[in-house]
Amino acid sequence: MSKSLLGVNDIEDIVNRLLTHTASLINHVYWVKQKFDILPDHDHIGMSINYVDLKEFRNEFLNELVNTICEWVYSNKKAMKIIDEFIKEDNRSILNAQSALRTLAFSKFRKIEGQDVYSQGQFGELLLFNFIQHFFHAVPLLRKMAITTSEGHERFGADAIHYKYENDKNIIILGESKVYKSDYQFKNAFEKSLESILSTYNKHTEELNLYLYDDFLDDDLVPIAKSYKQGKLKNVEVQLVCLIAYNETKTIDKVNEMQIKKEIVNIIEERCNSLEKEIFKCISSEGLLPRMNYLIFPVWNLEDLLINFQRLIGR
Repeated sequence: MSKSLLGVNDIEDIVNRLLTHTASLINHVYWVKQKFDILPDHDHIGMSINYVDLKEFRNEFLNELVNTICEWVYSNKKAMKIIDEFIKEDNRSILNAQSALRTLAFSKFRKIEGQDVYSQGQFGELLLFNFIQHFFHAVPLLRKMAITTSEGHERFGADAIHYKYENDKNIIILGESKVYKSDYQFKNAFEKSLESILSTYNKHTEELNLYLYDDFLDDDLVPIAKSYKQGKLKNVEVQLVCLIAYNETKTIDKVNEMQIKKEIVNIIEERCNSLEKEIFKCISSEGLLPRMNYLIFPVWNLEDLLINFQRLIGR
């Protein structure tokens, strides 16, 4: 898209306006940005649920994550339309209509009968939605949850497709999340995330074309998506983000908050050091390695966290 059609200031205003609230969630995330002896050799983000003194704020983290679900499922425009319909059709109060919207958003989560834990995929996508916005300041270009639960639409492709304008570049961010609740799955999760992000990169323009004319994009972003798909968007750069959330089993010596957080970083470093460099070949052979960004998220008792997440959304 040329600047004559949509100015730089206009694009930046659109992105800033469409970014959702992530600060309350991030308050309960401990994170560091540093090199972790993985490729590419630049800073990546290691994170965990935050500790205050000796207490892990698990419940607070989950509550704030659940509070982001409505914004994950619906754009502001779509949410207001639904609330207005609730008010007009059922004569609800504003507060009642907002509660009904929340219940409707929760109902979008898939429940698999006979399985105690079934939410890890959507849990990871919800995390990714928030983390890409907070750490990369990029807004959702496609509403992935809306596609997932829409009848007649096939679910495939990226876990997240976001957009931002930075340093005179139109940046498309493709994201993949891998959430493994079983023990000793860090290497497997990491390797699968690389394979998935490569597949996502190769198919993302096809995915955009499939959903471009449906109600899955904010109106302000449709011209950007169309220009990109038509090859008219200038100075485009595609960045790749992999979220690796896994069940950590190493014991932390809980002496004080500083010691706990130091040990968490040490554990992430140890996990990354154990990776064989050969697993990066699939990405490096395509010239995409410099574009890779990792979010590494160890969780202790991950299965318990997922069960509590399901309980909070009533699934």
